[in-house]
Amino acid sequence: MSEKQQKLVLSIIDFLNESITNGTVKADDREGLEVAVQCIGEAFGVDPSNDEQALRLSVKPATLQTIFDVYLKTKEKVDGGSQSQTSTSSSLPKGPSAEDKAKAEKLKQSGNALMSSKEYDEALEAYTEAISFDSGNPIYYSNRAAAYSSKGDHLSAVGDAELALAADPTFVKAYHRLGHAQYSLGDYKAAADAFERGLKLDPTNAGLKSGLQNAKERISEDDDEGPPPLVPDDARGSARAGGGGGGGGMPDLASMMNNPQMMAMAQQMMANGGLANLMGNPAVANMMNRVQSGDVPSMEEIMSDPALRNLASQFGAGR
Repeated sequence: MSEKQQKLVLSIIDFLNESITNGTVKADDREGLEVAVQCIGEAFGVDPSNDEQALRLSVKPATLQTIFDVYLKTKEKVDGGSQSQTSTSSSLPKGPSAEDKAKAEKLKQSGNALMSSKEYDEALEAYTEAISFDSGNPIYYSNRAAAYSSKGDHLSAVGDAELALAADPTFVKAYHRLGHAQYSLGDYKAAADAFERGLKLDPTNAGLKSGLQNAKERISEDDDEGPPPLVPDDARGSARAGGGGGGGGMPDLASMMNNPQMMAMAQQMMANGGLANLMGNPAVANMMNRVQSGDVPSMEEIMSDPALRNLASQFGAGR
């Protein structure tokens, strides 16, 4: 079983244990859920009481709930953006007239001026309107990507940079926009790939060279990192009880959404389908819903449900 799978299992166990301690689960149902937690841990070789293993597998300060919330927010944004772009593209003429091109160029210049004055929302509107007049010009998508990145919305910047490259794969600046956005999301390998693709077209581009060097340094740092150092029990206890953010010392959702690494994690989980597949499992979804509502299934119910009984083998399929 991979470490990634065990991290997910530990997050599920932490979620269930938290449901026991925070009063979500009725007192009469706690014993049954505690037995279920023990069975899940044994099935996947995860022991939350093993401090060394818990430190190695922990994704804190994230939790299963916050990661899932980020996933839903990201999915809504991606789906909404795709629908908007599809709707816009379908309504545009295939060949813009000279008049439309002139209007688009004027709007682009207006957007550039707004960018200079750091009026990013207004700049986004100007570039979007320019695209509505001339959807085949990669500059407008690339400039809008820069506006999104300036606002910290690097996920949308990635989408626009890719649209610019779809319009013109030789437009070098779009590779820089794409690499910058991917780097800001914490996806250093994707960033390096974007910079390298741009350098194939413009080998002397200083910005692309610098971006590639920075991305490779971060990749090297990540590869060199070993397991997290062991923390003394008293220090670990303080960290768990630390203040700030949301309830229980955890950061609130807004801070999680502004964390580039969390956004990158959400993207990766969306891309490989891991989180969607887990939450799409009817057995898991039903169990989570019942736990959240305080209606914890008994062990007899769990063991009599073929889907839940086979969950362990489904997780271990990649061994």
